Amino acid sequence: MSIATYTMPLGPVHVALEEPVYFNLTVDGENIKNVELTSGHVHRGMEQLAMQRNLVKNVTLTERVCSLCSNSHSFTYSMVVENALQLEIPERAKYLRVMAEEIKRIASHLFNTAIQAHIAGFKSLFMHVMEVREIMQDVKETVYGNRMNLASNCIGGVKCDVDAELIAYILKQLDVIEPQMREILDIFDSNHIMLTRTKGLGILPPEEAEALGVVGPVARGSGLRKDVRFDSPYAAYPNLDFDLIVEDGCCVHSRTMVRLRELFESVKLIRQCCEQMPEGPVRTHMGKIPVNEAFAHTEAPRGEVAYYIRTNGTELPARLKWRVPSYMNWKALGVMMKGCQIAEVALVLNSIDPCVSCTER
Repeated sequence: MSIATYTMPLGPVHVALEEPVYFNLTVDGENIKNVELTSGHVHRGMEQLAMQRNLVKNVTLTERVCSLCSNSHSFTYSMVVENALQLEIPERAKYLRVMAEEIKRIASHLFNTAIQAHIAGFKSLFMHVMEVREIMQDVKETVYGNRMNLASNCIGGVKCDVDAELIAYILKQLDVIEPQMREILDIFDSNHIMLTRTKGLGILPPEEAEALGVVGPVARGSGLRKDVRFDSPYAAYPNLDFDLIVEDGCCVHSRTMVRLRELFESVKLIRQCCEQMPEGPVRTHMGKIPVNEAFAHTEAPRGEVAYYIRTNGTELPARLKWRVPSYMNWKALGVMMKGCQIAEVALVLNSIDPCVSCTER
């Protein structure tokens, strides 16, 4: 080891980190040679808590696993319970679930890209993206009564229906937000500051991405065609038309462009839900709880969320386990950060859209 080579701690509390996680960086001058990750600082024991609550109460618990993917957790949990109970939900509820999920996806992707602009030092772009995101926050508050945890999903369907007036409001807001999202995409894809700071940074080759099992925009930014909505369609997705967004640059810029281009697919999906949603009930009753086990997975904004449940005939689950997308994507940072400079660590980290709270569930 040369005199210029040393180990550098980063975290668990650091100005460049949104949440507590510890990196031990091996650095040669300003260049990173190796990355070791240590987590577990905010472990909450939520899987154990879930076994002490009944199936209905766990809808609320799972929605608090993560903030930006909160709806995805209650969505997937409700699905896994329905699979265990062999419960078929109403068709209208399937469309309402997709609508809520895609509204959350738009808000989540805009938040991540805003933080990227903030880290890159482009403060006016950060404020512009957050201002546009506020439109979707208003939609969530108007339709669901909440700005983060929508509390829409329940076992057997959804709690919140939408009438013609709310549908007209949603479509009007989509018309407002779409041209602004186009402007944001053009800035990220052409502005000298953003291209200099992100293009070619944090390389994750396709073979490494495949070997590490990364998911979501991280996988699709490395050219992998992985999306649960396409690979294992659920809810109303089989009836809807949208494109799988893939970039092959394998860098921070590519992962950003995947998220920004997915915004328009989400808008397309929400519009189709508003136009094609059938009439009918939005919820069905649970019925008797059998002794069974089941699996369900969905495509959250960060990637695949997977749930497993084992029931024992009582209201309390015998076992409930889930796997979050950040858990799969953390390991890839060891590949992405090699060769980067210390000043680029925060940008590379943000490009996987990490969530410590769900990883340390």
